[in-house]
Amino acid sequence: MIELIGDERLDYLLAEDLRIIQSPTVFSFSLDAVLLSRFAYMPVKKGKVLDLCTGNGIVPLILSTRTKGEITGVEIQERLYHMAVRSIQYNKLENQIHMIHGDLKDIPKKFGNNKFDVVTCNPPYFATTPQKDMQNINEHFAIARHEILCTLDDVIKTCSKLVNQGGKVALVHRPGRLIDIVELMRKYDIEPKRIQFVFPKRGKEANILLIEGIRGGRSDLKLLPPIFVYNEDNEYTPEIRKILYGDKE
Repeated sequence: MIELIGDERLDYLLAEDLRIIQSPTVFSFSLDAVLLSRFAYMPVKKGKVLDLCTGNGIVPLILSTRTKGEITGVEIQERLYHMAVRSIQYNKLENQIHMIHGDLKDIPKKFGNNKFDVVTCNPPYFATTPQKDMQNINEHFAIARHEILCTLDDVIKTCSKLVNQGGKVALVHRPGRLIDIVELMRKYDIEPKRIQFVFPKRGKEANILLIEGIRGGRSDLKLLPPIFVYNEDNEYTPEIRKILYGDKE
């Protein structure tokens, strides 16, 4: 049995046959994190993977089905950190996934530079900080959505320090920040190599950006085929159904 606190619930990750603790009063995972978990390159047999801004552990949990390597998650919000730890324990993944409660900017001091083969991150999307009264309504949401405790520069600089030369860094973000991301990646010696846009449906503007770069890589950018979330009937497309539900209907 797993301890659930307050309004927490235990949700299914159907495609992975795993369970995860969620709560409506903290920032639950979204499709963005699931797409990042499926987009990022993963070493199959061995390697060291780091996930920054890990929230309740959604990305490490999904990545554990794609690699036998060691996975570390970093989360600054204490409640989300404890939810991730308990989800890992429930799924009996303590030997593969390890959680750190702390600020991502401090992680290079803890591990040293050039320690990971892959670094992933689903960072706060909005550069503008919400008004104080909005922050007080739900601090968890504000921190997860806005660059209050870390900026995009902090994220990419930290990724560059932690990833090995030739290692890969994968982010999910908003298309409107594409130029900022590319500029910062190159500033910190990460060469963008793969980009994929996600559209809510055909005929709509993209609202999710997936991007992966290689530290010290040569310039050779590939634009992958787009992903569409909903069809004309506002139902999940087969591609999204497979990502979310696997072979189960």
